[in-house]
Amino acid sequence: APYNQNPLDFGIDLVMHSATKYLAGHNDLLAGVVVGKAGMIDALRESQSILGGITDPNSAYLLLRGLKSFALRMAQHNANGAALAAFLESHPKVRRVYYPGLKSHPSHAVARAQMRGFGGLVSFELDATMAQAGAFIDALELPYMAPSLGGVESLVEQPAIVSYYEMAPEERQKIGISDSLVRYAAGIEDTDDLLTDVEQALKVLG
Repeated sequence: APYNQNPLDFGIDLVMHSATKYLAGHNDLLAGVVVGKAGMIDALRESQSILGGITDPNSAYLLLRGLKSFALRMAQHNANGAALAAFLESHPKVRRVYYPGLKSHPSHAVARAQMRGFGGLVSFELDATMAQAGAFIDALELPYMAPSLGGVESLVEQPAIVSYYEMAPEERQKIGISDSLVRYAAGIEDTDDLLTDVEQALKVLG
C-alpha cells in the first residue's frame, strides 16, 4: 500500500494498487488504482472511456470512507504484522517465518531501504503435518478463514488446501508451498489479543 512504499520514487512509470485491500480496508468493495505520469495516465484514461471498467458510485463512496482511516489502520497493520512475525520466529513449533521486516528475510535490506513499514501479511511454516497445521488454524479464535488481506479483521488460510488445492503435493513443493505453510493477514485488532490467540493455538501442536 502507498502508506508503506512509493514505487514512483524509484523510477517506476506506472503503479497499480488494489484498492480492494488496504486502501478500502473493510472487505466490502472491488476497485483498483493506477498512478503515474500524466501522459501515460491520459492514454489509460482514453482506453478506459472506450472499454468501460469503471468503479460504481457506491464502491467509490466506500473507498473514500476507507481512505479517511487509512493511515491509522496501516499503522496498526504494521505493528501487528511485525509483532506476530517476531513472536512466531522465536517459537519452537515454527520452522520459518516469511516477513520482509525480519532480518532473516532474504530481501530485508531492500525492504528497509524502500519501505516505511512492512504490512500485516505474515506467512510461516509450522513444524507440523498438513493435518496438524489445519488443527492449528481451527484452534485460532480471532481470525476468519479466508484468502485475502487488507481488511480490519485478521484472516488466515492454509495455502496448500485453499489457494493451491488443485496442485499435486510435488508441484506445490517446487514453488515453495509446503503442507504446513500458514498465511496470516493481521488486521487491526489489539496486538496482545492476536499474540495470545496464536500462542494458545500453537499448543495443539504439543
